[in-house]
Amino acid sequence: MSLNAIEVNNLSKSFGKVLSNQHITLEVRKGEILSLLGENGSGKSTLVNMLAGIYAPESGSITINGELQNFSSPQDAIAAGIGMVHQHFKLVEVMSALENITLGERKGGFFINKTKIKEKIEAIQKQFGFNIDLDRKIYTMSVSEKQTVEIIKMLYQGARILILDEPTAVLTPQETRQLFEILRRMKEKGCSIIIITHKLNEVMEISDRVTVLHKGKLVGTVNTAESSEEELAGMMIGEKIDLTYEYVKAELTSEPILQVRDLTNIDKLGKKHLDGMSFDLFGGEMLGVAGIVGSGQKELCEVLTGIQKATGSAIFQNSQLLKLSPLEIKKLGIRMNFVPEDRLGMGLVAGMDVTDNVLLRTYNESKGLFIDRHSGDELARDLVERYEIATPSIHHQVKQLSGGNIQKVLLAREIEMTPKLLIVSYPFRGLDVGATNNIISTLNEQKKKGIGILLIAEDIDQICGISDRVMVIHDGKNMGIVDPKTTAKETIGLMMMGKNISEVQNA
Repeated sequence: MSLNAIEVNNLSKSFGKVLSNQHITLEVRKGEILSLLGENGSGKSTLVNMLAGIYAPESGSITINGELQNFSSPQDAIAAGIGMVHQHFKLVEVMSALENITLGERKGGFFINKTKIKEKIEAIQKQFGFNIDLDRKIYTMSVSEKQTVEIIKMLYQGARILILDEPTAVLTPQETRQLFEILRRMKEKGCSIIIITHKLNEVMEISDRVTVLHKGKLVGTVNTAESSEEELAGMMIGEKIDLTYEYVKAELTSEPILQVRDLTNIDKLGKKHLDGMSFDLFGGEMLGVAGIVGSGQKELCEVLTGIQKATGSAIFQNSQLLKLSPLEIKKLGIRMNFVPEDRLGMGLVAGMDVTDNVLLRTYNESKGLFIDRHSGDELARDLVERYEIATPSIHHQVKQLSGGNIQKVLLAREIEMTPKLLIVSYPFRGLDVGATNNIISTLNEQKKKGIGILLIAEDIDQICGISDRVMVIHDGKNMGIVDPKTTAKETIGLMMMGKNISEVQNA
């Protein structure tokens, strides 16, 4: 009997002129966690989509538990024991967890025995340590809980090989630890797991082996314990790479370009998302914002760009932003790049191509009835080249791009609008090492031009590595602003958990 859960031999797939996978050969062992690494556009998603029955290979073979397979649909892959949890969850928000898990259930004839089904799901929860209320509606759940429902759904359908595509991209550190505990328990029970992530520290922590792709080709597979972050990064990029983040000190304006005082935001249900927040931001400065996801980051971005209302004051170059519309704020030179949990739902229009998504930000500036599509095409081609966006064409639908390349389209579009103040929220989500460094260099160039940058990110090392100052927030409050070059990350961590700077310093 084969010791391998998956054997891939000489697998190839192309989209037009783009060779996404070229003669890939690898195996996934039973009871192991294999990390799949590679730059954005390296072919990772294409490979796992073939394993999940979404794409059909043009050549090569897939063997599951010793049996040769020929998948024509995801249902075929599930029947063979492979389940995939996508970056963008495939759940019906208005349905309960139980309804989503059993969606499409045909076993048992016309009537479904809900009691027996519930018992089966609860047995799965007990076996793997899940704790999901099956009667809760999906829209009431956190991202982590939705992800858990997706995993339970795959296990319920019989999957013992699980593929996770960027599972930690929008999770808090605590939620990531919980997920890893689940994955380790699944591994102990004999499940095999393929995890796609760009976070090298997570790769080193959770995986047994690492397979690296580069430009559609297999670079190699290494034992995690015998490798290092530096070696893996070099394999990904194709050359030795420095994993330290580039910090640039620029000349600051003599006065702040943005002055925020006592900013308070309360939603319709009376929940306070921003609670008396105050800070200054200078031109030529990158002010990092550190905080657990859900601490008011989203509301801060949306208040400063006119999407949400608030009390208090936010003065940008003598203009009171709280009295202006989003369009009026945009005309002042404030640009926001927000990479949401659902990039395609909030950031871009999935069915539109790259050109049309680029034009979305400038259509209202067009003169006359018609949009200058020729100039839009030229701009799109320029952005694709300069930001290294992997796409077969500027007329390719963005929903068909990889997550990292979708993000590059978002970032490139906003930075190209020559802002005076740039609000950048989660710019590195799902980006590989090379793409992250590319974005950091781009942001540093904006600093040198005297542009003020408000940077919101999840990775403390990234925030501290490239920011001039770091504002730590908790539950909508500013817990203090620190110098990241002289402040221990443990101190910032305590502030993120609700300790203000004076409490930490006096402890």
